[in-house]
Amino acid sequence: MVSDRLRTQARARAALDERFVAWRQLPAKGAKPHGGWVRAIREALGMRADDLAERMGVSQPSLTRLESNERTGSIRLDTLQRAADALECDVVYALVPRRSLEQMVNERARTRALERLGRVAHTMALEDQALSNEQLERRVRDLADMYLTRPGLWSASSDNHSTSATRAGA
Repeated sequence: MVSDRLRTQARARAALDERFVAWRQLPAKGAKPHGGWVRAIREALGMRADDLAERMGVSQPSLTRLESNERTGSIRLDTLQRAADALECDVVYALVPRRSLEQMVNERARTRALERLGRVAHTMALEDQALSNEQLERRVRDLADMYLTRPGLWSASSDNHSTSATRAGA
């Protein structure tokens, strides 16, 4: 049951990662124009602000406020969609991870493992039972693998799996 869930999650991450490859290039290439997209497209079309306001069914001061809100990042999506419709455009809304989802999950599991094992390794060193670097790395990998198979990988508490971590060889 757990392995089915993990396989499903891994397939979902892989499918999304594939889709995000091209999207990751957009922030650098498609940085928002200084005055915002609505204004940039309106001006490129040669459309006056009062013409767009009329097409949207709002007042010209409302359109000015809309463009200002977009510029400052406080525009509502439904408002942006109305402006896009009036400009015969589509709103493309996406959260694009800065790195692959698979990499994010693996790094988080490793970080959790290192947090847990760091405390244990310190105590063991104080008791003159320190692990070699190779032993420690193997335990980090094993514990990270365990974190990948259990819920709570992203929980704020690093002690979420302390009992399981101990059983995993920490």
